[in-house]
Amino acid sequence: MPCLDEAETLAACIEKAQRGIAAAGVEGEVLVADNGSTDGSIEIAERLGATVVRVPEKGYGSALRGGIEAARGRWLLMGDADDSYDFSEAGRFVEKLRGGCDLVMGCRLPAGGGTIEEGAMPWKNRWLGNPTLSFLGRLFFRTPIRDFHCGLRAFTRDAYERMELKTTGMEFASEMVMKAALGGMRIAEVPITLHPDGRSRPPHLRPWRDGWRHLRFMLIYSPRWLFLVPGIVIAAAGALAALTIFLMPVHVGRVHLDAGTLVVACVAVIIGVQFVAFALFAKAFAVGEGLLPRNEHFAWFVQRFTLEKGLVFGLCIFLVGIGVFAWAVSVWARAGFGALPYAENLRRIMAAATCVTVGLQIMGASWFLSVLGLKTTRDRRSAP
Repeated sequence: MPCLDEAETLAACIEKAQRGIAAAGVEGEVLVADNGSTDGSIEIAERLGATVVRVPEKGYGSALRGGIEAARGRWLLMGDADDSYDFSEAGRFVEKLRGGCDLVMGCRLPAGGGTIEEGAMPWKNRWLGNPTLSFLGRLFFRTPIRDFHCGLRAFTRDAYERMELKTTGMEFASEMVMKAALGGMRIAEVPITLHPDGRSRPPHLRPWRDGWRHLRFMLIYSPRWLFLVPGIVIAAAGALAALTIFLMPVHVGRVHLDAGTLVVACVAVIIGVQFVAFALFAKAFAVGEGLLPRNEHFAWFVQRFTLEKGLVFGLCIFLVGIGVFAWAVSVWARAGFGALPYAENLRRIMAAATCVTVGLQIMGASWFLSVLGLKTTRDRRSAP
């Protein structure tokens, strides 16, 4: 249990946890990871026979990491010390762990069979924040978890060590689920009841701020959805529109699509290509630094998409742009370098500028990706 001034509720949580351990038929300990309490929480925990670990590094994740690393069991169950979770239900989690699960999540939401008592969760968390973030978590990381941010969860020590968690704040809980899903671990969910917070003071949680932090963190760990998918969609739509309008203006009823629309389409192509490059950079960096697990498909791509191939591909597109630009200049020269039909001339110039820009983007991205990919490909070659 992470603890920061929880004297009002800590005793009830410890007593429920002790009953839960006994009912589950296992040997266990109740461990309180104290993050700097000054209200007598430490004395309460020690009086009730709990093990207290003092964690000086501030933060929810820091407290949990300190407690987990000090714990002696091969199975661990974590939960807040505000009496909103019933630790006497530990046996339901133990049953799943005995069945071979690596991570067992509690589910407070009715969609997963859970129950939220009146006043236990603010409306914006219950109807907006948790359902939305859980949906995005299932989409981004292909996990069946319906309550992505439930604080009551159990896991094996082996799974925890394989997760290699890095964060020290509220993101710790999200990172655990993401790493378990990305690592192909066996994840299960059990319905639980969320009770009203037993403290008289406001909770540490700040819904809007912490919700944004969790969303931002999920996007950072999913460059596919942050950059790759949007980039491909934007670039493909822009390229299709640009090619169509470059060949001839398009008329759809009263709508006339010509040079102005072509400018927008070409900008979309440039933005889309840059987003795809960002996706590759983010993935290579995250894998190289151990933030994401090594991915065989991505390592294969980085190894085969060599710097030279990227330079040649980018150079070809660049030369196409130069060729279109030379064509535009020749048309201008035949007109005595005088005025040209505006729309017709702009279509040629935009096509040339877009090809030159995209070609340079690809060549530059190839250089940068080759540097970021050094560690990825090296790790792949050295892997057993």
